[in-house]
Amino acid sequence: MSLSMATLSSNPFFLHRFQPSLQFPLFVSFPFHHHYNSHKFKIFASPNNPIPQDTPTSTEKLVVEPSNTKESPPEIPSKDINRKVAIVSILSALGFFLFTRLDFGVSLKDLTAVALPYEQALSNGKPTVVEFYADWCEVCRELAPDVYKIEQQYKDQVNFVMLNVDNTKWEQELDEFGVEGIPHFAFLDKDGNEEGNVVGRLPRQLLLENVDALARGEKSVPHARVVGQYSSAEARKVHQVADPRSHG
Repeated sequence: MSLSMATLSSNPFFLHRFQPSLQFPLFVSFPFHHHYNSHKFKIFASPNNPIPQDTPTSTEKLVVEPSNTKESPPEIPSKDINRKVAIVSILSALGFFLFTRLDFGVSLKDLTAVALPYEQALSNGKPTVVEFYADWCEVCRELAPDVYKIEQQYKDQVNFVMLNVDNTKWEQELDEFGVEGIPHFAFLDKDGNEEGNVVGRLPRQLLLENVDALARGEKSVPHARVVGQYSSAEARKVHQVADPRSHG
């Protein structure tokens, strides 16, 4: 063995004869493959080549990163605003109170106070609206504010007469106009001829259109015969009025 090694060292050209003994075994014939894997790992893990990471999208940044903006607290109304709101509320309540007093405060007595006597209305050459009513008539009381408004609007052109069905003085007129329910509105031209009549609870616009037709001198009213909810005239409480000239 020593001879062989001496010979080998002294004669380097003799190495080709021992070449098979110097070859690596077969199972280590893949150093390059392992070296490649190792090299690949070094590429990704070396300090000079840090492991790449996925860059988050702008949406992910919005979700992950906390917002730097701070929500401002809700504004507290100032004393001036509160004072203005209080004033507006008071004025609204006062206006509503006055409106209801002026509108719904009108009664049948108010209508009879401004009504024209029946005989005078038939002789002054103006068209006339005759309302047959009773103090106990609920529908009559409900329509009083609307009738009052129309009367105030056309009082210089049209006569407004109120006849109480409880007054025995108007028995002839009740038969003449065929009053069976109240309120009963009869629309007469300037000569006292009836152009139409409406009975019961009806829209204010309907009454207004009939009165307007009388004021303009039309030969007929647009609503000549209309019947709504009414109180029966048979329930009237007949009494004799001391003053026979009273239209109440």
